[in-house]
Order: sequence, then C-alpha cells, then structure tokens
Amino acid sequence: MEANKVKRLNFSGAYIDAKYVENVENYPIKNRTIVINPEASDAHLNETPASVIPAFSSTILNDTIIHKAESLLLLEVVETRNIGKIVFDPNWDLLGNLIDGFPKDVPLWRSPKDDAGIVELDPYLMTKQSSTPQQKERFTVKVNLWFAPSNSDCAIHNQHDFIEIHTQIFGQGRMQKFKVKAFDSLYEDMLMSPGYTTSVPFCEVQENQKYVYPWHQYYADTDCIWLAIEYYPTKAS
Repeated sequence: MEANKVKRLNFSGAYIDAKYVENVENYPIKNRTIVINPEASDAHLNETPASVIPAFSSTILNDTIIHKAESLLLLEVVETRNIGKIVFDPNWDLLGNLIDGFPKDVPLWRSPKDDAGIVELDPYLMTKQSSTPQQKERFTVKVNLWFAPSNSDCAIHNQHDFIEIHTQIFGQGRMQKFKVKAFDSLYEDMLMSPGYTTSVPFCEVQENQKYVYPWHQYYADTDCIWLAIEYYPTKAS
C-alpha cells in the first residue's frame, strides 16, 4: 500500500477539517491538530526522546512529524466563530429525525458517517477484560461527529451493536455512566476536553460479537463537538 494515503472525511467543512490517513510514514503535522490513533498498535512521532500515541488514544500535535502509524484520524478546528452552525452542513440532522422513537426535543445533532478502514484487534484486550492476547477479529471502523449545545443531556442509553470510543473535538463535556436509567444514579463522570479520547470502551464483550453497555450518556457543559469512533465486527480472522 502506498504511504500516507489520505481520505478527506465526508463531514469536513468550514469549521472542521477531518482526514483519515493510512500507512502513515513521516507525515508532517503543520497546524494544531487532534490526532487519533484508532489502531491496536502505537503511533510513533519523529521526536527525541521517543514519543508515541498509544492504541485507541489521541493527543494534540503541532509542527511535528509522525514517523509511523498504521492509520490515523486527523481533525483540525479551522473556524470557531458561530461553530454551532455546523449542524447546517450537508447531511447533518437532529438525531430525533434519524432514529425512530428517539425524542425530538433532545438537542443532539449528528453528521453523516464515513468509513475509516478495517482494523484487526482483540476486543477482550481493547476493553481490558483480558491482559493476555486471545483471538483477533476484524472490525470496520466508522466515524461521525456530534453536536450539542451547552448544558445538554444527550439521552441515557445502553444499546449498541458495535464497540465505540469518543474523542472530544470542541468545548467541554463529559461521558457519564449510570447504575440505572436515571440521572441520580450517576457513578462515573469523565471530563472531556479537546484532544481527549475514552481509550477504554465502556462495553463488556460477550460471545457471538455481543457488547453489553452500562447506562451512559454524553453531557455538554459548553457547546460541544465530539467524534464517535465505532468498530463494527465483520468476521474472525
């Protein structure tokens, strides 16, 4: 495969430029960019002393070179003035218009989804259910942006047919876990600042590619944009 194969993601626009780069070799980062490593292996920077972006995590880079990585997601916030207007970009919609039964009075918008390659990983290692390697599986990676205005609950839920992690892109928010589907049962409150990724998925992996999630939600302290990185199982390798 050619080095540094770049795909501009379909939710790129006037506010956020988003790229998926495969087979990364000596790739320059010129501007302040949120760099996400969606792979099960580390990404290596061309700096001394040695510096890495661990698997399923992220950082903010500026004026440096990424020496090597299997693939990366690069998101640059290029305009913050009136950034809430991002929801009027093509193919964004209120989630209540996209999912039957989801309440239309929840101020939560989603961008179109785009593909970001196929990865092989051990889901039991990824979720920290095991510390020893077991069977690797193939997953199709899909990504999309979300927007919610300040002081918004984005709906407690616990159903997904994929493994997900999230990266904060703009604003200050939280990923929250609950004992039951009720706000007063909160038991974990993870602060999300730009460049942070929830590197350990919330779900428990079960047989037959089933994923059991706790009750959880995103809460926006300020106007927020975050990236969902979703791993859809394909078949065992």
